[in-house]
Amino acid sequence: MVITDYLSFQTNPPSESHGICIIDVTSQVAKEVAQSGVSNGTATLFITGSTAGVTTIEHEHGLLGDFKDMWDRVIPQNIPYEHNKAWGDGNGHSHVRASMLGASLTIPFVNNRLTLGTWQQIVLIDFDNRSRSREMVLQIMGE
Repeated sequence: MVITDYLSFQTNPPSESHGICIIDVTSQVAKEVAQSGVSNGTATLFITGSTAGVTTIEHEHGLLGDFKDMWDRVIPQNIPYEHNKAWGDGNGHSHVRASMLGASLTIPFVNNRLTLGTWQQIVLIDFDNRSRSREMVLQIMGE
C-alpha cells in the first residue's frame, strides 16, 4: 500500500539565528503514520523547494545552536555567490546549504511507530533568507 500526504509549514528564519529556521515535524509525521492503516513499512519525506532540507537531530537548544554555527563555518552567508549576482536575492548560500543537507529522508516504522532513537527528532531546515510557505511530501509505504 502507498499513501501520499502533504504537510504544510510557514517558516520565518530569525536574523539572530544565522537565518536558519528549524522546525520539529516529528509529531506530525508520527501522527500520519499511526493513522495511515499501514502497520510496517517506510515513511519517506521530501521537501519541495531548493533552499530547505530535512534530517534528524536532537532538537535541543544547545545542539541546534551548534548546528547553525556549523553552517556558518562550512557555507558562510557573507561571501560572493554567483547565484546572488545573477538573481540579486541574496540567498545563494541557502541553495548550497540545502543541496548539502538533502531534500529527503526515509524512516522505517514498525507497528505504526517510527523507529527513531530516544533523542532523535525529524526536522525541517529552512535556510532561506526570508519567510516561506513550505510543503513536505510524506509518502507512507508498507503493509
